[in-house]
Amino acid sequence: MIKFMVAALWISIATTGALLYSFQSAQKPQETAEAEATAFQGLDYVKTGIISVPVFDRGKVYGYFLVRLVFTAEGKRLAALKLPAEALLADQIYTQLYASPEIDFTKRDDLDIDSFRESIRTGVNERLGEELIREVLVEQVDFLPKDEAGSSSISQSVPTPVSTAAPTGH
Repeated sequence: MIKFMVAALWISIATTGALLYSFQSAQKPQETAEAEATAFQGLDYVKTGIISVPVFDRGKVYGYFLVRLVFTAEGKRLAALKLPAEALLADQIYTQLYASPEIDFTKRDDLDIDSFRESIRTGVNERLGEELIREVLVEQVDFLPKDEAGSSSISQSVPTPVSTAAPTGH
């Protein structure tokens, strides 16, 4: 009977040790994966909606700057944000466009897309106080002149208001 108790105790200790070792070894690769976030693991790609910024001077609207971005960030840090990252990016785009009067969207040659992406990335990261946004990718950049902004198909699809007043009968 004593041999049976010693064998059961030995099996219990060996099983507990094996479980502890397996849990510790399973957690080590996750810690190294977080430290080495790359394009293949650890980073999330988040696509923004179309951000429309009006371009105006002296009270006159010349058109609309349209941009759709994709940014990369660590998923856990992104989930911990209290503000939506898309709102921070949109605010930084507005700030960048209105703070840089040398940008003329009517001329394609003047827009340096690499410096535009980098200024958005560094601006958001400075505002957050850490390196959250790793990379900003441009999916779409357009300038829509004011005369092309309204189309006849949109104005025709809006229903005309119907009068709800009762007939007077006079």
